Parts: sequence; C-alpha cells; structure tokens
Amino acid sequence: MTATTITVNPTTEQVLAEIAAMLADVLADIGPHSAEIAMGTSFNDDLEFESIDMVSLAVLLNARWGERVNFAEFVAGKHLDELIALTVGELVYHVVDGLAVTQAGRR
Repeated sequence: MTATTITVNPTTEQVLAEIAAMLADVLADIGPHSAEIAMGTSFNDDLEFESIDMVSLAVLLNARWGERVNFAEFVAGKHLDELIALTVGELVYHVVDGLAVTQAGRR
C-alpha cells in the first residue's frame, strides 16, 4: 500500500476508502475474496477475518495514522460478542473520531 498525505478531518467516505484499501491488502494475502467492503461489512461473517488478519490490519492502521487511532485499545474495550459482530463502519467511525480528537487537541 502506498503512503498518502494526512487529510485534516477526513470524511467518513475518505476513511472508508483507505480502510477498504487496507482490507484489500490483507485479504490479498489470504487469497481471492469477493466481499464488497462497505460500512455494514462484518469482519467475521463477511470477510472471515481471523486474529492474525486483525493483527495485519492493526499494523496497517498504525502505519497510516499512528497512535491517534489505537486499534488494540479499540478492540480491547469490546466483549467477545461485540468483536464477533464488529463491522467496518464501527472501525471507520473510531478512526474518524480519533482523528477529530487529535485535530481538536492541536488547536
């Protein structure tokens, strides 16, 4: 995945597009996958993510946004049933919120 410039207060659509690209990278390592990545896409049911895939995604998220969107902290606060039901949209909102807080803290 190529590096991109950081957008101040990116939109939900921009973050979704970046996360979709990250997921495509992770999924490419698994093999062919035809699931469309949208806000309602489930990591478990739709993408069939396993824990190692989450680790790969966490590395990509950290490389892109650093600690501003701490993925490990995000998932650590969830119960098992919440992790199983986790959607791409929940992650997108977490990223958008994390970046907004960071931007607000810089003012």
